[in-house]
Amino acid sequence: MRKLLLLTSVVLVGLIFIARLFYLQVYGGFEYDVFEDSAIRKVYNYPKRGYVYDRNGKLLVANQPSYDVMVIPREVEPMDSAEILEFCELLKITKEDYHRKLDRATNYSPRLPSPFVAQLSKMDYAVLQEKMRKYEGFYIQKRSLRAYQTTIGANVLGDIGEVNRSIIAKEPYYKMGDLIGKQGVEKTYEKTLRGVKGIKFIQKDRFNKDIGPFKEGTLDTLPVPGKDIKITIDSELQAYGELLMRNKRGGIIAIEPSSGEILAMVSGPSYNPNLLVGRERSKNFNKLYRDSIAKPLFDRSLQAMYPPGSPFKTLNALIALQERVVTTSDRFSCSLGYRYGNRKMGCHPHRSPVDMNLGIYESCNAYFANVYRKIIDKYDSPAEGMDSWSKHIKSFGLGNYLNNDLSVGQPGKVPSASTYDRAYGENRWYTTFTISNAIGQGEVLATPIQLANMAAAIGNRGYYYTPHIIKDIEDETIPLKFTTPKYTTIDKEHFEPVIRGMFDVYNKGTAKYVQVPGIEICGKTGTAENFAIINGEKTQLTDHSIFVAFAPKDDPKIAIAVFVENGYFGSRFAGRMASLMIERYIKGEISRTDLEDFVLRHTLEHEYAKPFSDEPFGINRQTTLQTVSPEEYRVISDIKATIGNE
Repeated sequence: MRKLLLLTSVVLVGLIFIARLFYLQVYGGFEYDVFEDSAIRKVYNYPKRGYVYDRNGKLLVANQPSYDVMVIPREVEPMDSAEILEFCELLKITKEDYHRKLDRATNYSPRLPSPFVAQLSKMDYAVLQEKMRKYEGFYIQKRSLRAYQTTIGANVLGDIGEVNRSIIAKEPYYKMGDLIGKQGVEKTYEKTLRGVKGIKFIQKDRFNKDIGPFKEGTLDTLPVPGKDIKITIDSELQAYGELLMRNKRGGIIAIEPSSGEILAMVSGPSYNPNLLVGRERSKNFNKLYRDSIAKPLFDRSLQAMYPPGSPFKTLNALIALQERVVTTSDRFSCSLGYRYGNRKMGCHPHRSPVDMNLGIYESCNAYFANVYRKIIDKYDSPAEGMDSWSKHIKSFGLGNYLNNDLSVGQPGKVPSASTYDRAYGENRWYTTFTISNAIGQGEVLATPIQLANMAAAIGNRGYYYTPHIIKDIEDETIPLKFTTPKYTTIDKEHFEPVIRGMFDVYNKGTAKYVQVPGIEICGKTGTAENFAIINGEKTQLTDHSIFVAFAPKDDPKIAIAVFVENGYFGSRFAGRMASLMIERYIKGEISRTDLEDFVLRHTLEHEYAKPFSDEPFGINRQTTLQTVSPEEYRVISDIKATIGNE
């Protein structure tokens, strides 16, 4: 019995040990991870970043070699002051920089590599390469930086910069020191352009010396190059738009109505994209970022939300026809404006009474105030009418982000019944409370890209394609959402009278002086009131100049919106610039050199300085129009001469 008990105990203990070992090895063990093995050095091989071309195949963004000094803090051998000083001189940094960078790398990870000094030039690399063996724990890693083949389109192309900790936490693909698209096309199409890193695993001995490839290189991978892309921008049209916007602030968006492809995306002021390349990137970026007055990093073509002004009247005309509250022949009187209660919405002199055609080409505020009231008052309550109106407006792409492929944007604002319920209380407001919406003021806000898209939808007689920047991706097709039309709530039959009115804007209306011979352009001028809070008070500044257009009338090749801050009335700056952009795109040359000379010679910088000077404020101060200096005009002329010849 004792023998049996002893045997049973031995067998039981053995089974327990076996079970425990099985659990530890099968269930409780950890899978080997080469990336966590401190005896294996990981060397990343960075792929070629994809090139960027314009719609005509012109190379805009290429690559150039760059060299980063990397550090693995735990492998750094102690150096005396003289050795540190010599190393710092080679890297062109101070001793303070050396200790600060080493501390930062140690805080990130003592055993993982991180950048110590990034983006060495070829010359610096050549000098340093021969002496790197003296500095244990440091090595040089080759990668590529962007090489911009142009000085335009900074807001379009964007830039690349180092990832931060939050990006690394979200996307483990990136390691400290990796580069990522920060703005523009570089950001939107980062995964397409970047490719995939390759990696080599190097075995180290117990003295921390490299002894050869780990597992004979069977785990190593080759880099996968990034894909080249072609964007929709016409680089010559973009350059011309940036030239016209020089010494001014605002945005220009040009779209091909038949596809939604963005032909030009101008934001003023702009900057040379080459400023954000190389070791000076950080300094230059901070300078641009801290310019809180001109805001060159703020893409006004996509992010600035302005009152759309009179171009918005075209939508109210279309809605009125769709809702059948007016006909094209219905007339309303105008006595220098529209009176409601004890208030008056002013208007400039023109003949009266006014039908739809005259109302559009003379931009009559009284006509559209009457039309707007009929739209809202058709329904049993202002709230119901407002929601119906809002639905029509939003069908043109206003009041939302458009679901495009651009890196930044704003939704604009289209009010609804709830907007006024919050402001005045439910059922405690009337149509006259919202009457400014009739003329594109009030609570309506739009970005230049939304206004250009609106013009494209009108030119297409009721539909548009989502505006987008991508034209072609190597070995891929562009997303279906960019090739699928979106329809407005307005029937096709109602567009012709509105288009006729926009055509007459050029023939005999507010833009008759900016006609272009041989091109049938349909447009609409706009002048938007401009207010700012200065010293705690709401102050009216010089009006914004707005213009939307498309051309040719019956087969649109281009739709455009131009917004010039403090640009006086619509045809003064925005109208001229729109006509010039249209002619440049369709004809490839400029016949209205008088328009071009006016735009290039005049500056609005004095207007932007007003809030920061002691000069009294005023609006539409035509006498304050100023010209650029002779030196500046010579620079402008030189830039003009290079467009199309690069």
